Amino acid sequence: MFEKIKGFFHEVKIEAKKVNYPSKDELVGSTWVVITTVIIVSVFLGIVDLGLAKIIKLLIR
Repeated sequence: MFEKIKGFFHEVKIEAKKVNYPSKDELVGSTWVVITTVIIVSVFLGIVDLGLAKIIKLLIR
């Protein structure tokens, strides 16, 4: 059983060497894209939520 576990981690190590990791500049750029997208989507959903809440209030009255 320990040989299977040892073999598994050996294969993981081999596969990890094949991974293409991003450079620091690519990582920073991608992070800014994610942060900007999250802010835009959250503002949009907040506006939609407020609009729907006002419509519901008008319908209930």
